[in-house]
Amino acid sequence: MGVRVAVDIVIFSVRDGRLKALLVKRGVPPFEGRWAVPGGFLKDDEALDEAARRELLEETGVADVYLEQLFTFGAPGRDPRGRVLSVSYFALLPAGSKAAPPSAGGDAAEAAWFDAYEPPPLAFDHAAILDYARQRLRWKLEWTTVGFGLVPGRFTLTELQRVFEAVLGRGVDKRNFRRKVLALGVLRATKESRREGLTRPARLFEFSASRFEKLRERGVLFPF
Repeated sequence: MGVRVAVDIVIFSVRDGRLKALLVKRGVPPFEGRWAVPGGFLKDDEALDEAARRELLEETGVADVYLEQLFTFGAPGRDPRGRVLSVSYFALLPAGSKAAPPSAGGDAAEAAWFDAYEPPPLAFDHAAILDYARQRLRWKLEWTTVGFGLVPGRFTLTELQRVFEAVLGRGVDKRNFRRKVLALGVLRATKESRREGLTRPARLFEFSASRFEKLRERGVLFPF
């Protein structure tokens, strides 16, 4: 039997103030009953990105979201069925997105959201895949637009702060966060507002990718 190629996708979203990852419970051997990162084998007529988007659509019902290839995991023995290379990806679903409820399909018996920092025991080497994706996300938060893939198109500063805190796994000072992010000039204030709890309505902002790119070219990073 030759080498087979699989795509595995770590799907992140911020829910209830925590960074969550979508996992599926395997319904067949190997690792039957164990949770795993969603994925599947590459079809003969598919490109890698096409396979990743297919799996993402099947699991979440959405397609137009941030998706990035991460790394290829290919240690011998990582899959008891034979020699399997896993091309891993991560995808970002904005908070409050219209994603369909997690659905199981193929070899999966169940699908559910789990805390990305405290996942259950995972099948194969998926713990390493999840850890790599989480570390990459934290790293990219400082110098790319990736963090804004986890907020809606329009968001309050509180929502943005919660996303950063969820990804970083720690709190950040509210006053300093707002001062720093507004000083960067990458946000555009809209005329709309949204009420958050019992407080007065909060202004909604939009992210300007073009302004961010100019900052990155100058070597300016998010100081968080």
